[in-house]
Amino acid sequence: MKFIEQIGINKVNVASAVSSSNNTTKALEAVGVKVVDPNAVEPYDIYIDGADEVDPNFNMIKGGGACLTREKILTSMAKKFICIVDKSKLVDCLGKFPLPVEVIPMARNQVARTLKELTGGEPVLREGCITDNGCEILDVKGLKISDPVALEQKINQIPGVVTVGLFASKGADIVLYATEDGVKVLSRS
Repeated sequence: MKFIEQIGINKVNVASAVSSSNNTTKALEAVGVKVVDPNAVEPYDIYIDGADEVDPNFNMIKGGGACLTREKILTSMAKKFICIVDKSKLVDCLGKFPLPVEVIPMARNQVARTLKELTGGEPVLREGCITDNGCEILDVKGLKISDPVALEQKINQIPGVVTVGLFASKGADIVLYATEDGVKVLSRS
């Protein structure tokens, strides 16, 4: 939301934007940005969003804000994904942050059992959280994700999973990260 606040404070002219959540839509509209339905636009040049963790290969964990499915859709439509984080989100190996998995409520317990067997981690229901899609979030704790692409594909195949918060098949193209010395840039060459 800080990024959106800066759009308003600095009076940046943004003609329109897509939005990953109801809260983001409200924030964008509050600073005068027209929010458009993703179904009404062609693929666009840039999608900008944050992440909970980013590894050296630009793989990410997203979904701490429970918008992972919509974020995954929007990143898939973008020609370039720019991720903005602070340096504390840069990690050598994904998994310190619990891995969010959006699930259809009736499948929650079966998905949790399958996740535990598949990953060795501990799936925990995120209490009081219903996504903008009407689903629930299981946060898988205690992971060290050595092959993010393979794990993303395996979890996405579990019946009842809407999507997993691993962004590895399509990770970030550019990472902007804040430090005490200013913003630094990591870019895929």
